[in-house]
Amino acid sequence: MESHSFAGVLLDFDGTIIDSTEAIVENWKRLALELGVDYQEILRTSHGRRSIDVFKQLDPSRANWEYISAMEANIPLIGTPAVEIPGARKLLKALDSNGVPYAIVTSGTKALLDGWLKVLQLPRPQEVTVAEDVRLGKPDPEGYRKARDKLLRESGSNCVDVLVMEDAPAGIKAGKAAGCKVLAVSTTHTVEQLKEAGADWVVRDHRSVKLDIVDHNQFRFCFNDLL
Repeated sequence: MESHSFAGVLLDFDGTIIDSTEAIVENWKRLALELGVDYQEILRTSHGRRSIDVFKQLDPSRANWEYISAMEANIPLIGTPAVEIPGARKLLKALDSNGVPYAIVTSGTKALLDGWLKVLQLPRPQEVTVAEDVRLGKPDPEGYRKARDKLLRESGSNCVDVLVMEDAPAGIKAGKAAGCKVLAVSTTHTVEQLKEAGADWVVRDHRSVKLDIVDHNQFRFCFNDLL
């Protein structure tokens, strides 16, 4: 077990708070048929990246926000239901009830995030940074850097460490480049891949994360069963 204090938390969404793998695979299978490509090739490089960046390589004519938002808005409605990462709902409720500044920083669109939050009835974060809010997606640090700077400005905390929670190497690299500490959950990648990407700590899921102490706008977390 280790304990560390942070001014707040920035969370990735898909793969970190929910697992919508089956719905995403179904979506890419449909699109791969339309495009005449192997969906497995798409899946090898798409996780943790914005759909608009994937389409810039697959079919630039579809790489626009009108198309991407409409496509992603349908995923929570017509695909296989997503499931929560174990411990995620409890963690979000603990952040809310204890006044921990936190935000979601996702490669998905606003339409996709709003859709899953509504379907799963998950707590709505105080702040979000979605795919449309950045010029470049993960592993570029823009999203995490913007969210970190805003959190520190508004938190009033003397602590300068911000915790990023991620599941994908691209997101881990983005969080580290933004000057954050990164806790990775091994929900979509191997422990070795997560550590190679630069994760400071790796756990199986959020059941290994506990908010321990709230003191002077610093929030201490305990990480158990580190991998």
